[in-house]
Amino acid sequence: MTSFAILGAILFAIGIGAMSPGPSFVLVSRISVAHSRLHGIATAIGMGLGGALFAVLALAGLVALLQQVDWLYLALKCAGGLYLVYLGIVIWRGASEPLAMATNGATDAVNEGSGKQLSPLRAMLVAFATQISNPKTAVVYASIFAALMPQAPPTAVLIALPPLVFVVEAGWYLIVALAFSAHRSQRAYLKWKVWVDRLAGAVIGALGIRLIGESITAFRR
Repeated sequence: MTSFAILGAILFAIGIGAMSPGPSFVLVSRISVAHSRLHGIATAIGMGLGGALFAVLALAGLVALLQQVDWLYLALKCAGGLYLVYLGIVIWRGASEPLAMATNGATDAVNEGSGKQLSPLRAMLVAFATQISNPKTAVVYASIFAALMPQAPPTAVLIALPPLVFVVEAGWYLIVALAFSAHRSQRAYLKWKVWVDRLAGAVIGALGIRLIGESITAFRR
């Protein structure tokens, strides 16, 4: 296989995975519709950075260490689950708080239940933390690389893969951000804010509980 064919196959598989529903999708859509388009773009960048980090870790062989040291993998998985539960609680608690949004969707004065205004930078950091909260994703990356890369991959592939993974992950979530930051989406959100936020918080919290449950079940085996 040529370098282009290798990269194309890997990026296609990662792109399909990125499009599957999960806490990342819920967070990007929720921040985009609740805040501004700039916040949505920032969250997409955060998701892309998280994906690029997973790619670097997988290529560096650090994911293999997680697979061999069971307790470390389970500890990271449990910690990620706790973070998602915390994030879900914060969103749920902020559901009934008033939302001030400019009519053009360009500015906001929204509290995330912590008393702090959500800046685009903070939105990016929250997105990055959410993306890396599940170490299982890193294992999936490593599995894709192992299945689709030759035993001695070209150096160009190894160098190009992390930034291209960033483009794929950030690109998908940018589409999500643009869709949910549209005026019509924001007007609908303002009308149903309490229920949208509670649903988002419940979904993210449930996914966190699932991670914790999987960790405890695996630890008992």
